[in-house]
Amino acid sequence: MRLILDEEKLLCSGNTMALKDGRNISFRISTYTRVSLSDGCSFLVFAWISWWWCACVSGECALHLPRGGAPTSSSLSHHLLNDVLLAASPASVCITYSDIEKALFATSSKIAVTQPEGEWTPDDLAPVGELLLETSRIIALQHGLTASEVAHYLPQVDMMKTSVASICPAFASPTLCTPGKYRRIDGLCNNVHHPTWGATRSVFQRFLPAAYSDGISAPRQSSARGASLPSPRLVSAMVHRDEGFHDHAATLMLIAWGQLMDHDFTLTAMSLDPVSRNEPQGCCAPPAGLKNPYCLEIDVPHDDRFFGLFRFRCIDFVRGFPGVPQNCRLGQRNQINILTGVIDGNTVYGGTDEEARALRMGVGGLLRHYDHFPGTDMKELLPLKTDIPDEGCIRENGSQLCFLAGEIRVNEQLILTCMHTLLMREHNRVASRLSRLNPHWDDEALYQETRRIVAAIIQHITFNEFLPQLLGRNVMEQYDLILTKKGYWDGYDPSADPSISASFAAAAFRFGHSLLPSSVERWSPSHKFIASKRLHKLIRQPFDLFRAGVLDEYFLGMLNQPAQAMDDSITQEVTHHLFAEPGERHGLDLVSFNVQRGREVGIPGYGAWRFTMTNGNPDAFYVPTWAILKVLRFKFGLVNVLPVCFT
Repeated sequence: MRLILDEEKLLCSGNTMALKDGRNISFRISTYTRVSLSDGCSFLVFAWISWWWCACVSGECALHLPRGGAPTSSSLSHHLLNDVLLAASPASVCITYSDIEKALFATSSKIAVTQPEGEWTPDDLAPVGELLLETSRIIALQHGLTASEVAHYLPQVDMMKTSVASICPAFASPTLCTPGKYRRIDGLCNNVHHPTWGATRSVFQRFLPAAYSDGISAPRQSSARGASLPSPRLVSAMVHRDEGFHDHAATLMLIAWGQLMDHDFTLTAMSLDPVSRNEPQGCCAPPAGLKNPYCLEIDVPHDDRFFGLFRFRCIDFVRGFPGVPQNCRLGQRNQINILTGVIDGNTVYGGTDEEARALRMGVGGLLRHYDHFPGTDMKELLPLKTDIPDEGCIRENGSQLCFLAGEIRVNEQLILTCMHTLLMREHNRVASRLSRLNPHWDDEALYQETRRIVAAIIQHITFNEFLPQLLGRNVMEQYDLILTKKGYWDGYDPSADPSISASFAAAAFRFGHSLLPSSVERWSPSHKFIASKRLHKLIRQPFDLFRAGVLDEYFLGMLNQPAQAMDDSITQEVTHHLFAEPGERHGLDLVSFNVQRGREVGIPGYGAWRFTMTNGNPDAFYVPTWAILKVLRFKFGLVNVLPVCFT
């Protein structure tokens, strides 16, 4: 059967077309799709043709932007209109659904979207995110939208009225929640009124619009005054030198808990090596024509004082995948957070049903564990990671194995592995106790009740011990964060979005890197120093825990060893030797990663935050004297300068 599409005989709404003879055509987006008529006839048709014809007949205004006749000198097409075509910028803009469908059709020739058979993974979501970004770019150029309009107004278009509704993932589409007794593992329906808030695979939120160089997606490349930004490695080497000051008010336990919390609610989805599932290493020297499209490698200056010794000129780096906003909205690029945004213990239990099942024993509500010391009274370790043994693990030989937990970075450094081990043991201790108290409970009830208790323990430690140490009592009181001593808290606010912000994940919470020590110590039960090991030799190498009694010694070390001061100084263990393989004389640079991540995520510069936080009066913002001296010293070589106070 042959279909001849005639604009005069075709009407369109969403993914349904109506012929004027009364028959309806319904379809779903794919490369080729089966089209069904309401009278029972069906046939295959190229789906994007359907998109094109829908676009031809839908002139409804999807977004109206009044501009009052003022020229938009910062718009993406202002130069074309005013300087080339000598035409005035339009006084108002009406973006029609026809415009959007045509942009989607043009984008579809470049980006292929395939709906997965099972759950959407970050690799599945990335093409959808790219399609939405390219559509946003086309619309912005066509209508001369400013970066501010792209950020604030373009997301107001109801994309559920367009053909993209057919490929919008279910978790990003309108969702109806059925309240249950236990929290979902993926964070969906934590808030029944806003089901996707804080759920896995949602996008990071923004306090300020992203500062992309093209207003939509391209990484930040220049300062506010137009000068090119320096190499992230140069910033690291000049500003974040290892000066080794300690803070005796905090110990390594503060670092351990902070990293555990970070891994409970932030993980940016990105392209990974298909074999090892680690960061790709082909950006700096890719095979011809095979460079990863997400590569954003970091140049190392030729005169670098450390890496220059080894003629190391480039650090591999990839951008985060573009995410799919709620209801597949258009707008600026936002990255995917793989984890839930709430403190729910998913660093212990996993963020998907598949991960959760892989960690369960299936009996007594217990989590899997590894009995490395059979026949002794020593406790169990985390289960061994055998499926992809090189993922997040630096192994000297094939017999070495790292550990498995609810979050893939469990082996990132040994003190973090210790914390995961502690929480696995605590879960199994509580589950065993509940089983004795409630012998009629099955495995599922024991697991869920224990999971709820452990999550509450994590929340309580965070608010009662970690945050007061980090923020201070005055700030805790100012924002009503101090826990009540009696009764129950009833301040739940369904209008509060717990989703993690991009600025928090890519910048603010990375303050903890300044606390990292150059070595990690082991102490005895009598609080005597035993030994230490350089930090970089414990990163992705948790093999000391296979030695009897060592885990307890590391915990005692965390309680006794002072942390580094919270300042701009970062240990060389992570600026020179990060992820170094055994025997290698250099590794990578964590600070370079931090700076590059901030740029690729579009985190606004210091001036933008300063202006916002002072309500437009940046002169009232205090600039620490040490920061001024640091710039003068390393930028201009001025060592003997007098302190200057700025208010």
